[in-house]
This record gives sequence, structure tokens and C-alpha cells, in this order.
Amino acid sequence: MLLTSDIGNTNITLGLFDNEALVEEFRLASDKDLSLEEYEVLLKSLFKDFKIDGCIVGSVVEELNNKFMSAVRNVFGIEPVFLTNKINTGVKIKTDFPDEVGADRIANATGAYVLYNKPTIVVDFGTATTFDIINAEGEFIGGMIAPGINLQMKVLNKFTSKLPRIDVAISTKAIGHNTTDAILSGVIRGTACMIDGLVKQCEKELGQKAVLVATGGYSGLIANYLERPFDYINPTLTLEGLRHLYNLNIVSELQKVSH
Repeated sequence: MLLTSDIGNTNITLGLFDNEALVEEFRLASDKDLSLEEYEVLLKSLFKDFKIDGCIVGSVVEELNNKFMSAVRNVFGIEPVFLTNKINTGVKIKTDFPDEVGADRIANATGAYVLYNKPTIVVDFGTATTFDIINAEGEFIGGMIAPGINLQMKVLNKFTSKLPRIDVAISTKAIGHNTTDAILSGVIRGTACMIDGLVKQCEKELGQKAVLVATGGYSGLIANYLERPFDYINPTLTLEGLRHLYNLNIVSELQKVSH
């Protein structure tokens, strides 16, 4: 079985694939203070009933890279693939500085390239809300990065003296009649308005309508407030992109050697 590991700033999302089928998904906190031994215990506990034959790691947290890769080696006895723009990404990265593109965005672009028609706009709701754009030629040309929903909530609380820290919830009205509703409207509805506006601007620059794909935890919530609905909501797009990248770089090469 293949272990796909998406290490983000808030969570580590682990997906276990049996060929093309995602059979298990786990979410851990991205805890930089955990020791190598503690990550090994977590991996042993989560996957004690499975035989892990391969692993690919996509990470945007530099401090966890060596620790997590070592844990995979020690627990499963395999060498994980580490996702960078230097491996075969399956899609041309046509940004000004390809080395700056995060692993999660490469995985999203690759997944979108394989699964959907072009051009494609992927909106990923994570610690940041990111837009990844694949043009009609199947090239990843860039996108946008904005503060994520939880990050907006934290910042409003941290950098003001009176605004409370609240949980993400449905925004019942655009005009908030109390502080909580006002924050929910500004963050939830504001994010939806940002997406609607940026999608229009992206399509204008692309010169055509794009397939709009959402991934990440809040995609279903934000969908309630969009003028233009998502064409697809795929919560596991990043993991599916990682699976495809592993197949491109390991399975395909092994098949070449065997022939």
C-alpha cells in the first residue's frame, strides 16, 4: 500500500491508497516539538494493520521534513519520495520562480491536470487559501495566496483588544447584528466574495471559462455563499495528486526497467 503524506502548517494529512482507492485518511497536528521517536510511535500505531510498500511526502514545513522522513524510513523500512519541483511533476511549472512553489500546490496542480479539463482553477482551503491555475496547455502558471479562514479568525482576535476568538460557523446574514455574526459574515462571506471576484479576473486573463475545483476542509461551507458554484468539490485532491506523483516517479520507472 502507498502512504501519501501532506505536511501543512496546521495539519499532517495521511492518506493510505490500495492502488487507486483511498482506504484510510488520518489527520495529525503539525507539531514541530514532537521528537522523532514520538512520530515513529504515531506511525506504528496508525498503520499497524497495514503493509506500507511506498511513501511520498509533500511538505511546506521545513522543520518537520527530516524528522518525518526518518520516521518513515525507521518504521516501514522504505525510502520515501520527497516532493519538489525537481522530480517529474507531470505538469510543466511555468512560474517565475519554480523553487518557491509549495509541495501542496504542485500536488494540487498535478491532481487537477490528471482529473479535470483545462483550464482549471483549484481553490485550496488550508492555513492559507490558495488558488492554483492550470492553463489550457496544461501548464501550472501560478495563482494567488490569501489568509485562510482560521487564520483570519486568529488575527482578528490577536491584534485587537475587544474582538473575541470564535469558531467557524454558518453566517446567517450578511449584516451582522452582533460581534460574532459580524465576524462570521466578514470572514466567511468575505472569503466567498474574494473567490468569486478572483475567479472572474483569472478567467479574464486566461481568456476562457475554467473548471473550478475546491479542496480543503472549508470548501463545503464556502460553497453556500458563492455566486458561481464550484464545478467539483474534491476533499482529497492533494492526496490524489501525491499518489499520481508517486506513480510517475516510482511505478513508471520500475515498469520501464522491467521491460
